[in-house]
Amino acid sequence: MVPLQNILFLDIETVSQYAGFEGLPEDWKELWSKKAEGLLRNKENQTVESVYERAGIYAEFGKIVCISCGVLQINGGHKKLLLKSFAGDDEKEILSSFCDMLTRWSADGNKYLCAHNGKEFDFPYLCRRMVINDVCVPGLLVISGKKPWEVNHLDTMELWKFGDFKSYTSLNLLAHSLGIPTPKDDIDGSMVGKIYWNEHDTARIVHYCQKDVMTVAQVYLRLNREPLIEPENVEIK
Repeated sequence: MVPLQNILFLDIETVSQYAGFEGLPEDWKELWSKKAEGLLRNKENQTVESVYERAGIYAEFGKIVCISCGVLQINGGHKKLLLKSFAGDDEKEILSSFCDMLTRWSADGNKYLCAHNGKEFDFPYLCRRMVINDVCVPGLLVISGKKPWEVNHLDTMELWKFGDFKSYTSLNLLAHSLGIPTPKDDIDGSMVGKIYWNEHDTARIVHYCQKDVMTVAQVYLRLNREPLIEPENVEIK
């Protein structure tokens, strides 16, 4: 088993690069229209404009507005989860600050990243946005040229599959199944874009993202038959 204090649990929140389709430059409108062709198949009453709200899930059309992460501090049998977030309107600053932190934290080697569906979404999305923003990708995120067992990435969704690659299980469903309080008691991922663009409430997004990180950590502990973290033992840095 990976030493618990060597894992950085993380989650990202993403939104579209523009508040709506009408705000896109003409060249990007054309590119999104091409992308949207696949999204519009077999969907009635949907348009290129209406599906733009889904742009945030694609690294080419979206941006990161929050990265939350957490590490476990263990003293004897006592566990504490330390949370830290990088958020705001300046994506390059968010990515640069996270990159600097991750580089320092992983300098002594044998460190791991853990996210729910991280291998399919969070990790590659981070790398793509770093490249787009001309931010150096930290070694812990780089998988090119590495053998599968050399990649220190953990994924709670993959762990829950137990070799079954046919299904997707949301963090909310998995937490409920394992008796862990749901992180979706205020908002869910589909609401982040509207809260960012319409309400400009970054603090609410950060709070939601941090709850996801706490839930990922709890799920990982539960899957490894480790005692869960008490709410009073969660500290925000």
